[in-house]
Amino acid sequence: MKDLRHFALLLATLVALGTSANVPTGYYTSIDGKRGQDLKNAVHQLLKNHTVVPYSSLWYYFQSTDCHLNNHNQVWDMYSNITRYFRGSSAVSGMNREHSFPKSWWGGTQVDAYTDLNHLYPSDGDANLAKNNYPLGEVSTASFNNGCTKVGTPVAGQGGGCATVFEPDDEYKGDFARTYFYMATCYQDYTWKYTYMVSNTSWLTLNQWSINLLLKWSREDPVSDKEVARNDAVYKIQNNRNPFIDNPLLAEYIWGDRQGEAFIVGEGGEEPQGDPMLITPNLETAIAMGEVALGKSLTLTVFVKGKNLRENLSVLLFRDDYKMFSLPVTTIPRNAANSEDGYPLQVTYTPTAIGSHKCRLLIYDGGLTGSYGADITAECVAAPTLSTLTAMPATDVDGQNYVAHWDAAPETVDYYIVNRIVYDDHNSIVESEQFSTEDTSYPFDDLLPGQTHTYTVQSYRLGYTSAPSNVITVAYSAIAGVEADKPIAFIPTQGGVLVKCSEPHHGVDIYTASGQHVKHLDVVSNDDFIYLPQGIYLMRSTTCRKPQKMVIR
Repeated sequence: MKDLRHFALLLATLVALGTSANVPTGYYTSIDGKRGQDLKNAVHQLLKNHTVVPYSSLWYYFQSTDCHLNNHNQVWDMYSNITRYFRGSSAVSGMNREHSFPKSWWGGTQVDAYTDLNHLYPSDGDANLAKNNYPLGEVSTASFNNGCTKVGTPVAGQGGGCATVFEPDDEYKGDFARTYFYMATCYQDYTWKYTYMVSNTSWLTLNQWSINLLLKWSREDPVSDKEVARNDAVYKIQNNRNPFIDNPLLAEYIWGDRQGEAFIVGEGGEEPQGDPMLITPNLETAIAMGEVALGKSLTLTVFVKGKNLRENLSVLLFRDDYKMFSLPVTTIPRNAANSEDGYPLQVTYTPTAIGSHKCRLLIYDGGLTGSYGADITAECVAAPTLSTLTAMPATDVDGQNYVAHWDAAPETVDYYIVNRIVYDDHNSIVESEQFSTEDTSYPFDDLLPGQTHTYTVQSYRLGYTSAPSNVITVAYSAIAGVEADKPIAFIPTQGGVLVKCSEPHHGVDIYTASGQHVKHLDVVSNDDFIYLPQGIYLMRSTTCRKPQKMVIR
């Protein structure tokens, strides 16, 4: 059986290499012949330097990475069976920009992984809410099941200490496995805050139970045409690929049955020896810079990587609106372009008018035959008008912990910025920090005896920030809040809670026990039903500031 399985995997590898015609010649040369930790490190070096796209433009990119193969307006959603369609570059109603590899696992900061399209997918909002930041796994008892996404208690031996796991549909289990292989390799140098599936102490990055699960899923669900097409589309944008889609057997050499053997790049990765070549960007690359507001600039880094280049490369911008784009250099050193990392060429867009703009990047010399070009597109929109936010008193003040809150912005924003100042018992500033989040709350766990914390909040959109909000003060001992003047209670029932109150409550917000905002309701009345997955929640309203606890079993 083992020989048959390996034959099937080899066949899947050859099929994938044959159907993914856009793998550039020489792309995988740097990992050829490597084994074990050296192999994983070589793949990491190959992947880590890529074009980092702006978060605000993800819906623009999703139109080329996540549309159905037979209908380019239909969203390919791996989280639900609901049919939805792209309408321009704006968000699709009912869907989220989902980090399939949860951003909270590395702390949620906006590092390169935050906008890496190799693990970002459009997701049904309810499914995304239900799966939270839970690890992958096989569900024993489901608390949420929409026919495509299951969330619930894991089978024995899975979960990594987490009581809840997320199980995708069988059709997509291999997709998620190969996504996690990519993330565990591209970002192996990160320090993980949550270690349900990952480890901070092993070069393998994945822990053993998750290795077993992901290899099983990858073997049982081979690479699909959808994955191949998406991999090619992401490569055109980011200039890096998911090698576990191009080479499905690669995971076996790092984590599986062939660990320790030398990985030999197959026929799809061979190249003429000694000839100068440009690996990235190539003729298929389209550099889509996304949106920027008038009066601001946007810069993307394009990694120019070659092999056997004999001279320095020359670069220039031309055609159409090229005067709105700029490069910091006109030549790229040969040694830098020939290196494993490549040369980080920065392209800056400084529009002088609202509208769509484009130009072409030309790369030549270096001993190349002819020249290589890549189209650059960008969009300039009017400067946003951002409202001043209202910060709310912190909740869940308990020892070192508290949760900052604020009202949602009435207009579209990219994210919120929490400005926090820490004072000691002499009222001297200890530190001043900024934190970003898409939620209307942010949890802290570092309030020390004798300290006082203050926070203000701003919204951010396309390079502009709103004026700071009012100042909220949090002391170690307690915080002055508004007690409930209208009582409210909840009766847990299957799938949520039944509301019991004498008068309607307005502006209802529900949070997880860790402070994550999960639901907003304009008004709730007596006997209303609120759907919630299994878990512990806190509720407050405009007339019940003291958090009310709800336990859904």
